[in-house]
Amino acid sequence: MEPQFRFSPQELTGRSRGLIVDLKAPACSLHHAVVEPFLALRAAAAADGIDLLPVSSFRDFERQLAIWNAKCRGERELRDPDGVLVAAATLDADALVGTILHWSALPGASRHHWGTELDVVDAAVMPEDYRPQLVPGEFAPDGMFAALDRWLAMHAAQFGFYRPYSTCRGGVQPEPWHLSYAPVAEAALQQFSVQVLQQALDEADLAARDAVQRRLPQIVERYVMNVDAPPAGVASRATRPA
Repeated sequence: MEPQFRFSPQELTGRSRGLIVDLKAPACSLHHAVVEPFLALRAAAAADGIDLLPVSSFRDFERQLAIWNAKCRGERELRDPDGVLVAAATLDADALVGTILHWSALPGASRHHWGTELDVVDAAVMPEDYRPQLVPGEFAPDGMFAALDRWLAMHAAQFGFYRPYSTCRGGVQPEPWHLSYAPVAEAALQQFSVQVLQQALDEADLAARDAVQRRLPQIVERYVMNVDAPPAGVASRATRPA
């Protein structure tokens, strides 16, 4: 079946903002078809006392590349699957790439490139000057965002959203803060390929390139394609409910 939403290779890999709309309130950047559903989701959350705040949305290729290279150089925090800090200098290239991929996508392979993804918190419960860490403990039953976690589980699908990293599937670690707008994200996933990613990486100054190239098809399979599926019917919901 032909996808309802079409992406160019540049749009799939974050090298074009052609489909992206910038919002001022709340400040975020989203695929044009995601704006209305997200604002509807946010309004519903507000009615239940939750201030749904996006702390990350569209992220372009260059930004993802900067994050990747900084982690390779040991300039940004690097964590193992349990969230324990690891020193990049103690790892060989293959282990370094594997460790980064548990929590950060390869440039060109991030779902945030599509404008369909948001990392969200509840600003209503945050102390003044609190900086969200986006770690599982914040969303645990006794964590600061436990109520948000429960609310999203109950209501996100009504607006076409779901959490693609809900369970540990041997790739990206669970991210309860990560929302995806299924109707558009599923179309992007269908159009993504190793070849599209390779083209983007060929033009980039990528750290640990050799280790990445040795396993690029496996990276795509394990860390891009291997996500939780949306609940039944959610991926076909292209507009918010009446």
